[in-house]
Amino acid sequence: MLVVATTERLGDSNAPCRAADHATGSRAKPLLGSVVQSLWSIYIMNMPSRRSFLINTANGLGGIALASMMHEQGVLHAQPFPADHKTSLRPVIDASQPFAARQPHFAAKAKNVLMIFCSGACSQIDTFDYKPELIKRHGQPMPGGESLITFQGSQGNLTKSPWDFKPYGECGKMVSDLVPMLGEMADDMCFIHSLTGKTNTHGPGENFMSTGFTLDGFPSMGAWATWALGTENQNLPAYVAIPDPRGTPQSSVNNWGPGFLPAAFQGTDFNATQPLRNLDRPEGIDAATDKATRNFLQHLNRKHLEQFPGDSELSARIASYELAAKMQLSVPEVSDLSTESAATIKMYGADDTQNELKASFARNCILARRLVEKGVRFVQVFNGAYQTGGEGVSNWDGHKVLAEQYAKHGPVLDQPTAALLKDMKQRGLLKDTLVVWCTEFGRMPTFQAGASGRDHNPAGFTAWMAGAGVKAPFTYGATDEFGYKAVENVATVYDFHATILHILGLDHERLTYYHNGIDRRLTDVHGKVISDVLA
Repeated sequence: MLVVATTERLGDSNAPCRAADHATGSRAKPLLGSVVQSLWSIYIMNMPSRRSFLINTANGLGGIALASMMHEQGVLHAQPFPADHKTSLRPVIDASQPFAARQPHFAAKAKNVLMIFCSGACSQIDTFDYKPELIKRHGQPMPGGESLITFQGSQGNLTKSPWDFKPYGECGKMVSDLVPMLGEMADDMCFIHSLTGKTNTHGPGENFMSTGFTLDGFPSMGAWATWALGTENQNLPAYVAIPDPRGTPQSSVNNWGPGFLPAAFQGTDFNATQPLRNLDRPEGIDAATDKATRNFLQHLNRKHLEQFPGDSELSARIASYELAAKMQLSVPEVSDLSTESAATIKMYGADDTQNELKASFARNCILARRLVEKGVRFVQVFNGAYQTGGEGVSNWDGHKVLAEQYAKHGPVLDQPTAALLKDMKQRGLLKDTLVVWCTEFGRMPTFQAGASGRDHNPAGFTAWMAGAGVKAPFTYGATDEFGYKAVENVATVYDFHATILHILGLDHERLTYYHNGIDRRLTDVHGKVISDVLA
């Protein structure tokens, strides 16, 4: 059509009529030709020029951008929301102080979260989910599971845990002898035995537990929490991820990434063995020179900012440099475990010369407690790393020889994690801190055909919480008689996330971030708070 229009403007006003004649193979009637010419003339008269087309296009794109910005800031609504609609509550963030503490949506029960994540899918069957019927029917086919195919293939018979269960605490909670010291803390725990997931693959499973989505690119729970609330300590990162001494989990930095949230809210990863990188002064630069240089740089940055007071990116960049400078002093201080008493080191097992892996994980747990003491908003401790040395060697992925592998993993987790919980309780930290233990999904009550281990199972698994905002001792939900599927008070990971945010004083349905035309949430469009577990 544009080609014809160009021809018309060059003077060939009969081009459309001749095209019609050629198409029909005959001369058009005079009346029809006149009508066509009239319509064509009207079209040409109203067709925009190239200049006006470009101007209108630019104006239209500008309007779209303006509407998007106004919607993101909550000042533009096409029509009133229905009475039951929950409008977004986004934090108001000063770009020059992106980590400043902010108010929650409502009164919070907890100020901080400390999460212990067992990478590799820790078996509920062998830790916290006691099933007498599984013990009774050990070695028999699982009813209805004769043709069941799971992640790695066919299933063998029902198989009881290699470890005995016994009652712990005043509540008499049945816990496996694989984790006896954690069992001793049962009176302080709130168990959820009916969690369900969306995937039986490790990477997507870790993503789902950490971000609420199986795909990469979405913000982690810690990023959402710190974006909403900031932090009370301006000398340390708002969000710290502590990788296992053996390395990072399978989904790596996705577990603590910012996704589409501002990059400032990603987790800062370091542990007791590998301190934060690039903090030391270069050789040849003394402390006085370093401080003078930082002060001069800060002066230049502030002067530059005065010329561009509305530049939020510049303000955020200055804030990040200033935090990095503060961390040169604060991170080495919080990471220095030499100030811990010998009794504390022994309680965690950080002095265990016979099990260096346990000792390293114990030091990570002490570091986690110290970060919480300093007011870090969200701390994530990983137990288990991406496969190194073979399947199930470096994490809880016990497919082939579960008893042999879990006998190594259990002691690494048990004493340090139990000591962490006990130590935080003694110091009064559980009054303001929610402690969460979780894994990406569970494992089958059967052994795999031809193997001595359990396959993946997202249909029913266990997590527990302790500290601020939850009942203890308390048990919520249940799997079936074998520990295969959640059947009582079935809960999703979305529900789990909604509950954690609620304890932090955040409404998961109103905590949104506008991205690619969608108000995104940690819980997507799902989730409900598990109110029964709330204190």
